[in-house]
Amino acid sequence: MQDQTKFDVIVVGGGHAGCEAASAAARMGARTALITHKIATIGEMSCNPAIGGLGKGHLVREIDALDGLMGRIADRSGIQFRMLNRSKGPAVWGPRAQIDRKLYREAMQEEILNHENLTIIQDGVEDLIVSGERVGGVIGESGTSYAASAVVITTGTFLKGIIHRGAERIPAGRVGEKPAIGLSDRLYALDLPMGRLKTGTPARLNGKTINWDLLEKQPADDEPIPFSYLMDRIEVPQVSCGITFTNPEAHEIISDNIAQSAVYSGAIAGRGPRYCPSIEDKIHRFAEKTRHQIFLEPEGLDDDTVYPNGISTSLPREVQDAFIRKIEGLETVEILEYGYAIEYDYVDPRALDAGLQVKALSGLYLAGQINGTTGYEEAGAQGLVAGMNAVRSASGEPHETFDRAEAYIGVLIDDLVTRGVTEPYRMFTSRAEYRLSLRSDNADQRLTERGIALGLVGETRAEMFHVKQTALNAGRDALRSQTMTPNEAQKLGWKVNQDGQRRSAWEYLAYPSIDMAAIVLAFPDLANLSPAIKAQLEIEAMYAGYIERQKDDVEALRREEALRLPADLDYAAVGGLTNEVRAKLDMIRPATLGQAGRIEGMTPGALTALLAYVRRRPSRKQSAHA
Repeated sequence: MQDQTKFDVIVVGGGHAGCEAASAAARMGARTALITHKIATIGEMSCNPAIGGLGKGHLVREIDALDGLMGRIADRSGIQFRMLNRSKGPAVWGPRAQIDRKLYREAMQEEILNHENLTIIQDGVEDLIVSGERVGGVIGESGTSYAASAVVITTGTFLKGIIHRGAERIPAGRVGEKPAIGLSDRLYALDLPMGRLKTGTPARLNGKTINWDLLEKQPADDEPIPFSYLMDRIEVPQVSCGITFTNPEAHEIISDNIAQSAVYSGAIAGRGPRYCPSIEDKIHRFAEKTRHQIFLEPEGLDDDTVYPNGISTSLPREVQDAFIRKIEGLETVEILEYGYAIEYDYVDPRALDAGLQVKALSGLYLAGQINGTTGYEEAGAQGLVAGMNAVRSASGEPHETFDRAEAYIGVLIDDLVTRGVTEPYRMFTSRAEYRLSLRSDNADQRLTERGIALGLVGETRAEMFHVKQTALNAGRDALRSQTMTPNEAQKLGWKVNQDGQRRSAWEYLAYPSIDMAAIVLAFPDLANLSPAIKAQLEIEAMYAGYIERQKDDVEALRREEALRLPADLDYAAVGGLTNEVRAKLDMIRPATLGQAGRIEGMTPGALTALLAYVRRRPSRKQSAHA
């Protein structure tokens, strides 16, 4: 009988990062333990019951391509699937699903509790076992010592977590669950650079008391697209969300009581997520706006609870009662749980290497909100990488990393360990230099073969991937072998260059006005391609030329990195910059384009705009290069 206190890898925490870390380690054959305060809360969605979105959806697809859990679990529990940004190109499409909390939790627990090579232990973790400069395991609240060659900490908001609601202060990792105090003290004792961040959540409402008839409805897509490459279709019933707005009356109540908000009273030192501000922040920062949109999102098929996405708050209960009931459709609503802010410890991710290992203590890995991120998807992606590298460390092998040109996972981790964070980090497509090739539709083509080589991908996915790749290769060959002259194309009504050059179906498919349906009509031999393969090839052909030009742009940007920026540069005059980027440039006043590129929040698009502006600036001298 195996010793239930000795493992190859120990994962601390049963949230999204912890589940992915534990599953990744176990899939690679390591004897793995997941230690959590409560087995019953494994897979719990602490905040918004949704998976995916812009940038985040790419991460979910990449996790899935590496045989992770999040995409498959979301497909089993999603009650409103929508592809965001459909009006734009496929590179920035954002798969998103509203989730049934109970179904997600149950599906995740079913997976985790029956996972090969994985032992689940219900215990708190109070301390680390350290031998010299290497971690050797953890010590539980029960007093039990658990030995391991590598430890992954995924504590979310539990490190000295404190809930704030008005003047209320409740030590908690989330409502009803105690924080992790001893483990936080141990990390401070390691002299790691640490700080405080905060996030928040809105009140939960009783859907039966909402006047839905007054509200606009947002339905699911007619044909929901699954997250997982293993799923053909979504079988969970789909629902609509409601849309309403705040108004001047609600704003006045919030403004009159803003000093009672934990965020504005000075009770919270940690910074919150810029891209998911509280309603107090919105009223304060955007005083000119008379209303803010609220999505009323059902939390389950058999649950009347509704999540009002857009009014996160730390105002006192009585103020929440007052302003929420001024909102159309919510005049008589029953509040089931009041909103709150939660403040917690995090570790500056620049203390980690690219494998997510703590530089100061070999064998110790961190993943999720402890690294300063926000969101289930960012947490899951880090968990997978930390779990993978924990196994490699335990086996004496070097870390594996993902390049920025290979995956959004690579962008995420490189941003964290290189730039650090001053506020909770959230993934956006604009953070990726290579986003035309890092699309959500091709994550399996980019990553699954790599995952197979790493031992992350099981037989079922590997076999399906090889079948798909064979079909795609055959489809590409077929498109390239079928040709037509411009004159023949013109007779079909296609507007193409009349240069006499015979082109392949693949080249014609790259024209914006020619889709796969037109190609199949012109080349009937292609009709036997499956709908999924046709759709994939259409996207690939559309982007083929752009991707080549994108690579040239990136190389040009690297060559120009030493370009000096004038000390008197007026950033307000530079087009294509967000207000956030302008403010940071104006404050820091970088001396070179390279220095500008290392400013937190700077995007490749912003750098390109800055480069173009400086190049054409009339006063720029020939000696502008360093």
